[in-house]
Amino acid sequence: MAAQVYSGLPSPIQLLRLSRTPSAGPFKIRGIAMTSEIFEAAKDSVKRPTYDRSTLKVRMCHIGFGAFHRAHQAIYTDQLLGMGKSDWAYREIEMMGPTELLDGLAGRSYLYTVVENGADAQDARIVGSVIDHRHMADAGPEGIIDAISEDAIALVSITVTEKGYTLAANGGLDFDNPMVKADLADPQAPRTVIGTLVAGLARRKAEGKKPFTILSCDNLPANGHMTRRAVLDFARAVDADLAAWIEAEARFPSTMVDRIVPAMTEDSHKILADCIGYADPAGILCEPFRQWVIEDDFVSGRPDWDLAGATFTKDVMPYENMKLRMLNGSHSFLAYLGYLAGYETIADTMGDAAYKKAARDLMVLEQAPTLEAPEGVNLDDYADALIGRYCNPNIRHRTWQIAMDGSQKLPQRALESIAHHLKAGTSYRRLALLVAGWMIYVSGVDLQGQPIDVRDPLADKLRALASGDQIGVIVSNLMQHSGVFTQELADNSELKAALEEAYRTIREKGVKEAVAALK
Repeated sequence: MAAQVYSGLPSPIQLLRLSRTPSAGPFKIRGIAMTSEIFEAAKDSVKRPTYDRSTLKVRMCHIGFGAFHRAHQAIYTDQLLGMGKSDWAYREIEMMGPTELLDGLAGRSYLYTVVENGADAQDARIVGSVIDHRHMADAGPEGIIDAISEDAIALVSITVTEKGYTLAANGGLDFDNPMVKADLADPQAPRTVIGTLVAGLARRKAEGKKPFTILSCDNLPANGHMTRRAVLDFARAVDADLAAWIEAEARFPSTMVDRIVPAMTEDSHKILADCIGYADPAGILCEPFRQWVIEDDFVSGRPDWDLAGATFTKDVMPYENMKLRMLNGSHSFLAYLGYLAGYETIADTMGDAAYKKAARDLMVLEQAPTLEAPEGVNLDDYADALIGRYCNPNIRHRTWQIAMDGSQKLPQRALESIAHHLKAGTSYRRLALLVAGWMIYVSGVDLQGQPIDVRDPLADKLRALASGDQIGVIVSNLMQHSGVFTQELADNSELKAALEEAYRTIREKGVKEAVAALK
């Protein structure tokens, strides 16, 4: 498919003859200076790494070589390297999925491109902060454990989405998850992220060495604390002494990450290729804005990412809650209600004045009152900035993509705020409409009777609970049996009535009319 889409464009990967080493290490380049070939293929406007990559050291492993990591943490690191302020580079770790992306990246000297696609201009850079990789399919569990527990590794960061942490509804490790059960039965050959981290820490302890810092960069509430809890749950199940050592010695800083990075499509790959001058299968299109707030609590040092624009702080929580509720919450509002209205992207929904107003009102009237604003941040200004980012027509962030994995996201994006309003006796009409939209969405059938491709770890369960035509039964089933609502919320009759009313309004009057009626 890629060859057809990019026909006529020079592709650096065609310049290579690759050989695989017997070890679990990366692909090696035979007889060609791939870096110079990529630099020659790139347009003059594309920024190149100005640092000597041969001097870089693998000091960090990152689990989850997805689009967000490529456009976020790796960019901060690349900019820091360009300042001459660090020599720390990444070894990428992939736990599942196809091997082609990382194998191909190795064949291109681990260079890939990020294009910041603003409303009025584009800015492209070749990123050089990745220099090695391991894939579970090639290296196996032992190779992955070796890779993260090497002496030089000071931290292991993670972007695997909420479901990658194998958490239960109570926030701890999900001991009923089949993959967790398999890892606990054979902890020396783990396949989950949490099991692998514990095995790597066990290796460090057995060798009398310090643990590595574990840095979650996913959209989880108190992501460092939740990762720590899951790791300790697993460790206690296999070795009480190991768990005590991890609890005393390891560090799990929390983070807040922000950048809109839509999934790449054929169209976006074509835009990227036109911008940089060649096809880059690992390339990314994203918005210009980025933010990274990090709890400053590391075992064995860290890069000075603040020099590249990150913020180190003692308390990430105010930033995290602000982002989860105002940005992610409004994104979910627009995703479910926008999808049901037939809008393909967030920018499309912003073309509807009622949706644009409702999204801002949700942030300012229903989410902001639940927050303690970070020092120096005006929440009204933050809301205005988010609306501006959503309106960028060159960022085609699909409502369907944002709607994925709602069972994992809804509690921190909407339900915690609803609980606040129930206690305070204040209005949450927009949040109720968001949740009602989700309830219709997970039924797997839209308002025109067309099927919805629901991507969620609980998709089958949710579809069964959301089926039928009795609104009261559907709402009650999802509140009581989905595992998404706390029992206190599930038993709240006021909330049940509000969700039934919102659900009925969407069904009987239409979703656009329901959103317009919020004014």
